[in-house]
Amino acid sequence: MVSLTTHVGSLELANPILSASGTFGHGLEMKHFVAPDCLGAWVSKTVTVVPREGNPAPRIRETEAGFLNSIGLENRGVAAYIAEVLPSLRSLKVPIITNIGGESLEAFVEAAELLSGFAEIAAFEVNLSCPNVDGGKLPFATDPHVAESIMASVRKVTDKPLFAKLSPNVSRISDMAKAVEAGGAHGITAVNTLLGMQVDWRSGRFGLATRMGGYSGTAIKPVALRCAYECVQAVEIPVIGCGGISTASDVLEFLAVGCSAIQVGTASFSDPGLLSHLAQDVANLLAENGVDQVQDIIGRVNQVPARA
Repeated sequence: MVSLTTHVGSLELANPILSASGTFGHGLEMKHFVAPDCLGAWVSKTVTVVPREGNPAPRIRETEAGFLNSIGLENRGVAAYIAEVLPSLRSLKVPIITNIGGESLEAFVEAAELLSGFAEIAAFEVNLSCPNVDGGKLPFATDPHVAESIMASVRKVTDKPLFAKLSPNVSRISDMAKAVEAGGAHGITAVNTLLGMQVDWRSGRFGLATRMGGYSGTAIKPVALRCAYECVQAVEIPVIGCGGISTASDVLEFLAVGCSAIQVGTASFSDPGLLSHLAQDVANLLAENGVDQVQDIIGRVNQVPARA
């Protein structure tokens, strides 16, 4: 038997595989494909204080190795999440991480304050990084001082663990990582989507109504892996890797650079049942290589001397 147990801060996870926000609904939408206990934790789509209609269509475009999206944080707001979603999660045996978003510091604080009292929520993932709101120009995605201020302000209104979800669309992600750690984050999710674009040269039209959107899928894995590694090297808090992960080998690559867990997003669109067997795939791959616990893989790249 291979042990897949891992820890992300104070959370103990049966395995290191989480759903990525925005790709799994609030979790139970996927219950016919993936049983809850297949995951280490379920991460909700972003919840904002007030409902958001999202961006105009077209807002999803398939690309050569993934897809572009510009959903714009469509959701029904905190009140609907409390009334309709949380009651359905009470029976789950896995931790629920609620992703919260907003367009201002005050909106993040209010969302956390309204949701903090619910025992169903094990932790918050603070979405500092959506590229589809205001064209990715909101400063908490790119300004370390603003990001630190948001985390510090949210920290004051909740005792729940806080994970800051960072953007790869910055010049030095290590600076953002240090900032959210200083602000009180208990962990980091690295990373959200890359900013991308699609055009049709025949019609002269953009693929997305917003022109630019978040690019995700297998093609971004090398970038996401680099970002996760830089975050691991920059901070003492745990890092959750995210971006382009679709196989057991992908999972172990992110763990090897020091991530404590990972999230799978776009791969679930092409294979909705992937997360029902990915943990077992990881266990099988470890067993084939004589490894009996996943903890032995975490940070392995830092334990092996560099090639001459």
